[in-house]
Amino acid sequence: MAIVSEDRFYHSSNSVYKTPNGPPPDEQSPLLEGQPGSHYGSPKPHDRYHGAYIIFFSMGIGSLLPWNFFVTAKEYWMYKLQNCSAQGNSDIQNYFESYISIASTVPSVLCLIGNFLLVNRVSVHVRVLTSLVILLAVFVVITVLVKVDTSSWTFSFFIITILCMVVLSGTATIFSSSIFGLTASFPMRNSQALLSGGAMGGTISAVASLVDLAISDDVTDCALAFFLTADIFIVICIVLYLILPKLEYARYYMKPTQPSHVFSSGSFGEEEQPSDLLKTPSQVSKTMDPSAPPLRFILKKTATLGFCVVYVFFISIIIFPSLSSNIESVNKSSGSLWTNKFFVPLTIFFLYNIADLCGRQIPAWIQIPGPKSKLLPGLVLLRTFFVPLFIFCNYQPRLHLDKVFFNSDIYPSVFISLLGFSNGYLSTLALMYGPKIMPKELAEATGILMSFYLCLGLALGAACSAFVVHLI
Repeated sequence: MAIVSEDRFYHSSNSVYKTPNGPPPDEQSPLLEGQPGSHYGSPKPHDRYHGAYIIFFSMGIGSLLPWNFFVTAKEYWMYKLQNCSAQGNSDIQNYFESYISIASTVPSVLCLIGNFLLVNRVSVHVRVLTSLVILLAVFVVITVLVKVDTSSWTFSFFIITILCMVVLSGTATIFSSSIFGLTASFPMRNSQALLSGGAMGGTISAVASLVDLAISDDVTDCALAFFLTADIFIVICIVLYLILPKLEYARYYMKPTQPSHVFSSGSFGEEEQPSDLLKTPSQVSKTMDPSAPPLRFILKKTATLGFCVVYVFFISIIIFPSLSSNIESVNKSSGSLWTNKFFVPLTIFFLYNIADLCGRQIPAWIQIPGPKSKLLPGLVLLRTFFVPLFIFCNYQPRLHLDKVFFNSDIYPSVFISLLGFSNGYLSTLALMYGPKIMPKELAEATGILMSFYLCLGLALGAACSAFVVHLI
């Protein structure tokens, strides 16, 4: 078992810091060891009391908790939309989840593209704080509507809900991708903290759903508790982000890189040319357009890791939740609460989120395989076998494949745990490695692009999940 330092992952062919006759000057300097904006000889501060780690972990929770609570409150949305049929809109309830999926996926992709283009134009602090304020405003509206009687204007309520989801998804994407881009300038453990926090958001949502099933009497009271919790967490994220720059450790890594926009054009692709090695930073920057990062270069350098992220989430979303949530207990006919009421929430949702959280936490200590290893994409491709494993569990109803090979409740429990753990571990490795194999001036832009890979995997998986379900 080996623990890998992130310093050696950084791209070592930064042409601005090369000299014509040898390696970069002062190879032991902090600037070349992964501390952007530091001064030569300045000591590396420690993360006292793990303050930055805790802040990024909390940010991770806040980035996904509102969306998770929005989706988890399915019974609330069905309750609010129950008069749609009487008002001539019977399809709204039947296809509500499909409408929500479209309203969340399309804005996410568009906002990721926009955020990538804004990297060098709008400060990360402006993007993060603005998105958090908008998130809070949207969730306040959603929270207020919980106790408002909408029975006489159900269709209008549906439109408002969809619009809220569009804004929520877009701003949450800008927030999460911007904060992940920011962590790219920090040591890898901070990126891991952010990703683990996202998994914790899913776990909290799953636990809340179980508590809801066990004790809830009024669906609106439960929804109000969900949405108020999300409101509070968004406020906490705003406060924590304002505290972050006050930490010495954070200030050290948040200083702008020097030169600030040296690598901000497509000419980066010619970095190996001798003429580039003879240019000073000021000469290079004069020939470059600082408005947008070099997309083609970043895509080329992160192609393998990007594929790993896309394929990990592609397989996971094909299975979870559309396929796995329809797996029933083989003892359902017994009529017990476990086999009927709690089997899917506990076995599928809770176990998956706990395993995912564990998988995302381990890279804080162990990073195996490395970013250049062929084992990483190999392990990612092996996850394809999860699809037939889940298909031949007790999925119901079965229209084409009658045979159930894994005729025991233990199988879906083991499979979902392995699916969640591998999703968390492999995706976290790939997402952490992406910005670290790039020049530091491109770390934030690369972090945003890695978020795009994640979103692309989710979209492709969601599109294919319906096809897989129809095959069973």
